[in-house]
Amino acid sequence: MNHSVAEITTERASIYLQQLCKHFAHKLAVEFTPEQGTIPFSMGTCRLQAAGDKLTLKAEAENADLLVQVEGVVERHLVRFAFRDPPEIAWRTAEKAAN
Repeated sequence: MNHSVAEITTERASIYLQQLCKHFAHKLAVEFTPEQGTIPFSMGTCRLQAAGDKLTLKAEAENADLLVQVEGVVERHLVRFAFRDPPEIAWRTAEKAAN
């Protein structure tokens, strides 16, 4: 399993978490609270966590190509929702995140 993480600083961490989860819940079996969520895509999963001003996105997929797809779909939607103050999203692979 391949993993990556993106940590975003924003005063709207919980709002964006809920907005992303509600958006995808129309077609997927999403689970979420104001503090955490799970979006099970067909190509992988994104786990979200909001704590204070930090939104953490954790993507996982069977291979690197699918992982890039999970990252891309989450990133595109988050940027669209946060258009007034676009977040800087930098994905780190599990190896880089550990260092």
